[in-house]
Amino acid sequence: MTDESLRHSPLQSVHEALGATFITFAGWQMPARYTSDLAEHRAVRTGAGIFDLSHMGEIRIRGAQAGDALDYSLAGKLSGLAIGRAKYTLLLNEEGGILDDLVVYRLPDGDYLAVVNAANAQLDLAALVDRTRRFDAEVIDETAGTALIAVQGPGSEAIVAAALAHPDSGSSSVGPEEIGSLGYYRCRAGTFEGDPLLIARTGYTGEDGFELYVPSSSAQRLWQTLSDVAGVAPLPCGLACRDTLRLEAGMPLYGHELTTATRPAQAGLGRVVSFAKPGDFVGRAALEGRDGSGDPVLVGLAGQGRRAARAGYAVLSAAGDAIGEVTSGALSPTLGHPVAMAYLAPEFSDPGTRLAVDVRGTSLPFTVVPLPFYTRS
Repeated sequence: MTDESLRHSPLQSVHEALGATFITFAGWQMPARYTSDLAEHRAVRTGAGIFDLSHMGEIRIRGAQAGDALDYSLAGKLSGLAIGRAKYTLLLNEEGGILDDLVVYRLPDGDYLAVVNAANAQLDLAALVDRTRRFDAEVIDETAGTALIAVQGPGSEAIVAAALAHPDSGSSSVGPEEIGSLGYYRCRAGTFEGDPLLIARTGYTGEDGFELYVPSSSAQRLWQTLSDVAGVAPLPCGLACRDTLRLEAGMPLYGHELTTATRPAQAGLGRVVSFAKPGDFVGRAALEGRDGSGDPVLVGLAGQGRRAARAGYAVLSAAGDAIGEVTSGALSPTLGHPVAMAYLAPEFSDPGTRLAVDVRGTSLPFTVVPLPFYTRS
């Protein structure tokens, strides 16, 4: 893919000025890191980091039957989602495989906003458009005009509250008390410098944090306002540390732990599928009543030493037989030892089971452990 064909975040010039190292991801040029992966990871675990996530897809669904349309289109029950709430859900295919995982917000005006993975944004959009045809609902792609900035870490609340309350913030309509009272998986609408602002207490790092949606034209001003908070400014963080943060938190990543060959229960996401909601939904017939007791299941693996088990490495039984492969793996910056996730047959999935991973020709010991590897205190 040439530089000319790449999509760029509205914060591209900001990242360049900060000396970011860029990667190509899902057709976008995005910052991988600014300083070091370790420093950025630790900043989020101990203080706060600021991320540009403008490559994510934003799809608005509105209309008299928008909730019903989403109930049919997605695995969860969205019609009952209260104003100001968010819900993690799945987009399934007819066979019950996972096309994508996403978060849906119920906005103050009653519309729904689906935030989808960058790599699947066009696929998700097409699926939602097709599945909602039978309903009085409209699907609108707002990705190109939307910027998404995340502040993640134990210091995130103080930073977001101070930034939006600061006189130089352009008189944001959201006050510090509203930030402090915003619950997990809740969202609040307001304005920033006269433009629409959506603040959600959501994230993908395993820490407390906020995701802020603004028009692309406001992105640089919002980034600067969040970065200029005196004394507690967040550290700019790239996608590389976001991956190790979500891995420690046991959060699945599409294309690694989640694929069209994966059924929700295998990934520990059976709870996301609502069989109790009335009516049909795509994937229901394939999943309802299905005996998945013999399916491989997602497990955590903890190793020793400093050599990480990377995606694609073979997982070996005690006898040395290949029984699966790693889906994600890294040397955990927080825990100081290798961690990985893999799909294994149920007979190998019990915590405490001793296995091995073939790390570039060397069989290294790993033990099955519960997920997540890390939980914030």
